This record gives sequence, C-alpha cells and structure tokens, in this order.
Amino acid sequence: MESEGNLLNVFLLLLIGSHFTVVGPSAPEEGWQVYSSAQDSEGRCVCTVVAPQQTVCSRDARTKQLRQLMEKVQNMSQSIEVLDQRTQRDLQFLEKMEVQLKGLENKFKQVEDGHESNIARQYKSIKAKMEELRPLILVLEAYKEDALLVRQFKEEVANVTELLGSLQEQLGGLDYQELHSRVMDLEDRLRACMQRLACGKLTGISEPITIKTSGSRFGSWMTDPLAPAGDTRVWYMDGYHNNRFVREYQSMSDFMTTDNFTSHRLPHPWSGTGQVVYNGSIYFNKFQSHTIIKFDFSSSLISRSRQLDFAGYNNMYHYSWGGHSDIDLMVDEGGLWAVYATNQNAGNIVLSQLNPNTLQIIRSWITNHPKRSAGEAFMICGTLYVTNGYSGGTKVYYAYSTNSSTYEYIDIPLTNKYSHLSMLDYNPRDRALYAWNNGHQVLYNVTLYHIIQ
Repeated sequence: MESEGNLLNVFLLLLIGSHFTVVGPSAPEEGWQVYSSAQDSEGRCVCTVVAPQQTVCSRDARTKQLRQLMEKVQNMSQSIEVLDQRTQRDLQFLEKMEVQLKGLENKFKQVEDGHESNIARQYKSIKAKMEELRPLILVLEAYKEDALLVRQFKEEVANVTELLGSLQEQLGGLDYQELHSRVMDLEDRLRACMQRLACGKLTGISEPITIKTSGSRFGSWMTDPLAPAGDTRVWYMDGYHNNRFVREYQSMSDFMTTDNFTSHRLPHPWSGTGQVVYNGSIYFNKFQSHTIIKFDFSSSLISRSRQLDFAGYNNMYHYSWGGHSDIDLMVDEGGLWAVYATNQNAGNIVLSQLNPNTLQIIRSWITNHPKRSAGEAFMICGTLYVTNGYSGGTKVYYAYSTNSSTYEYIDIPLTNKYSHLSMLDYNPRDRALYAWNNGHQVLYNVTLYHIIQ
C-alpha cells in the first residue's frame, strides 16, 4: 500500500496549477477512481485519483483472500441453516416417539404388577417387541447431542463472519493463515456433521401422497431446497417441450387449494422434465440443444449458460418414456448434478457434478447403465438411484455411488399410483421425492439408513 500512496501523491502534485473538468467516478469495484483529467503547462496528461475507501485496495491479494473466506463462510451458513431446520424437525418427531415408548413401558409394568395374569400373558409378546425398540432411546439421546452440535456450529460461523467483517473494515489484527485455518477446520467439521446427520443409504420409499391433479400427462414441479426459512414457494412447469412459462405459487397450501400464481416467461423453451430450482434460479436444458441455462428469477435474466459437451439431446438418449428427457438436472445434499448419456460411453449414463455458479463440470462418473433403459432417476447423498421403468409395477433397482465409484442392484418398491412417471426428483430439504405421475403431482417420503457413531 505504500507504493500506491506514493503514486497518489505524485498525481496530486502534478495537478497543482493545472485546470481540469470533473468527469465523474468510475465503477467503485475497480478500486482506484478517476475523477478528472487535464494537461499541465508542459502538455503532460494528469489526472486526479481517489484511493479506495479505508485505504484497502480491492485488488490487494489479502483482501481477495478475505473475500473468498467470506463467501465460503456464507455458503456454510446456508448449509447449517438447512441442516438445523431438518435436525430440529427430526428431533421433534423422535422426542414424541420417546414419550410414546416410555408411556408403553409404564403401561406394561402396570399390567404385569396387576392381578389380571391372563392379560399380562397376552402382553408378553408385545413386551418382547418393546425390548427390541429400547435401543432407540440411545439413538434419541444421540440426536439431542447432534442438535446441540448444529447450534454450536451456527454460533461459531456467526463469530467467524463477524470477525471477517471487521477485518474487511480494517486489514490486520489477526494473522491471515490463522484465520484461514480456522475457516477450513470449521468447514471440515461441518461437512463431517452433515454427512452423518443428513445423509444415508436409501432403504425405503413411502406410499405416494397426491398433492394436486393438474396439467398434462408430462411435467415437473418442485420447491427450492436452498430457499430461506419460511419460503415455501412451489414451481410448476407443464409439458416437456414448446413451453417457456413457469408458474410460481406462493406456498404449498396455495398450490394445493387455489389457482393463484405468478407466471415467469423463460427466454427459451425447455426440453424434457429435468428442470430444478436451486438457490433462487431455475436450471433447465434449452430445447433441441445440449445447452444448460441458469435463469435468475429475481432479475428475470439468464445469469449463465453452458454447453454440456458430448451430451446427447433431441431424443437421442432419453429415458424409456421418451419426452426429450436426454438431460436430467437434479440436486441433493452435495449440490447440482446432470444425468445424461454420450456416444463415447455407448449411450450409458454419465453423471456429472456441476458448479451451480459457472455450470462448469466439477467431476464426472461413467456408469454401465443404458440411459434408454432407465425409467427415471434421482440423486440422494451422492448416489444415483435408477428405476426399472415408468409405468405399471416400478421399483428402484440400480444405485451408483460417487463416493466409491461403484454400483449395486437393489430392490426398493415404488408405488406407481397413476401408471406413468415422467419426473422424479429428490429435495434434500424436505427429504422427499417429488413426482409428476400422469397429470398428478405426488410426494414420496424416503427412509435413509445412517449410523450415528
């Protein structure tokens, strides 16, 4: 900063005795701001320069590092908020179960201590089942500890955020390497916590809950897993091509009981039913192309678009039901994903994790499952789950884990109530599957198996 201060002094000295005209400030993010220009008595160009606020140059390396840390901590804050909401919801459910279990124990004891021996014998088999459930009490205690851990994470992230804010105002005070290590440690522990609490292996899918009956045979509907607390807007897209209007309902209740909605017009029609809304933007496959578009709802503008190289499109590698479903976008606890197929992989599924800001591929996995043989697919905790069909008797029968780069065949029934699935996506905030089933908007709850250590 010393050399920049000297440079400023030189500019100001050159201005002494010269005449100039104010031309207005440049963009503040450029750091230095040019306010005027002129020539001195010898014809040399001079200008007035005002240094950035609080003598912190925006292009300074340490400031950039601090900004990057701020972004990382802000991302962690969003993840912790989602995790906290889900943990508290699960904890309320489990605490209610705990009360019921203890109540049953008391009733069994009363019967056994009573004089009605016949009734007591009838309860013996039930009591045996009760003993099997007793270990759940330990699980409940573990959940209480985990809920406390999440609250501690929230407090720690808030403290780090406050510290970073003060450092932006006045550079110095705390060694950057120490601060960087602190943020990295917090991120690692948060990732481990989220992996333990939020993720697991799919072991069951509930009976479907029909939310609404509307639209054509094909379509998609969803909520935003990264929406702020209290934001329960529903997004609705009818059809799989030649449409560019997205409906926005203010709440799930509005979606179920009214037809009041706001309509958003996309700049291009979409292809298939593999769209997702994620952190305030909709991601969709542009019709008759392998281009992915990120459209921001708040600005009504395309914020990013990128071609998904080598991906088949225009019904080249669709799901078995057709419908231009070549490219399926989805989200899980790990972020944004694309499922598609390529000639290079002989039409088998390719799974790519995408950067939600740039749409660049972070990493890809090559599977041995033919895309055209898949009914539908969804991601949960870094694992791709594939159904064996879209009509009649349906089950999830193939799972590919990105953590181990391995696959297995499984057998999890999926009740296909209306006999034609054209969209099936997982929402990590709700821990539920959203489905479009022959003109019906349907929800499935999922059961995830995870070990609390």
